Amino acid sequence: MSKVTTLAEAVSTIPDGAHVALPGFATARCAMAFAHEVIRQGKKKLTVSQCVGAIDADILVGAGAVERIIYGGGSRGRSGQHQCLNRAIEAGTLAREELSSLSMTFRYLAGALGLPFIPIRSLVGSDILKELQEVNPPVAGSLKDPFTGEDWLVLKPLIPDVTIALVQVADEEGNAWLLGPRWDNEEQIKAAKQTIVITERLVSTEMIRREPDRTRVPGFRVSQVVHLPFSAHPSSVYQAYDFDKEHIKIYAEASKTPQGLKEYLDKYVYGVKDHLEYLELVGGIKRLTELLADPALGY
Repeated sequence: MSKVTTLAEAVSTIPDGAHVALPGFATARCAMAFAHEVIRQGKKKLTVSQCVGAIDADILVGAGAVERIIYGGGSRGRSGQHQCLNRAIEAGTLAREELSSLSMTFRYLAGALGLPFIPIRSLVGSDILKELQEVNPPVAGSLKDPFTGEDWLVLKPLIPDVTIALVQVADEEGNAWLLGPRWDNEEQIKAAKQTIVITERLVSTEMIRREPDRTRVPGFRVSQVVHLPFSAHPSSVYQAYDFDKEHIKIYAEASKTPQGLKEYLDKYVYGVKDHLEYLELVGGIKRLTELLADPALGY
């Protein structure tokens, strides 16, 4: 059965106040088209979770769509810090749960396995744990190992209402190839109540079946499939296209101030009706062709 729909229709199924898990990592495989559509539709009071905070989370926070973030820190690498995230945290308008990348993955794993909690050692003695112990409602606790009597730190599972899976290849049923670094994406998908696949290429199920070892996202876990090339721009997608360094510079400069971000949103998000118009605005086929990945390198 075909699950193919438009991005606007997929986003419209997400209610205000939902917990959305994002796939991006800094400036790689970020759900930028999704973030723009969420902003255009005026979604509010979202909780966003992400292994390492990326540019998609930053713009959602800057646009006022997010009230809580659960993440493992993050930056844009050479293009600097996530200014919208930092500004909102410092102003007290954004609640946060900050963990390590490993402990984020453990929490998604607990959700994927249906566990009420998961034990972990890596946060013991850290300042991260001190902050987590002050979070309300609590997300960190302790219990005694029934076999050894040893005390263990345990974390609450993460169970997203919606996970966004940005992939290179998918079929109409949602079976998808997730190539290159996967980070915590598989655990996010398994833990979520709903998964929206956004794919660079839409292919036949017959093609997917030729290489079953590549299928990291099984169709039975997927609710909707959106076919949208260059959906991660200006971030990169391994084996598809590189990040757009020049446009990231534009965003990095604009996001330094609320006024600069407003002007960016007015031009690149509210000023276009959809992602295709956005792609034309940032340079169209000429610019996008320049970003295509080298077949040997993947970027």
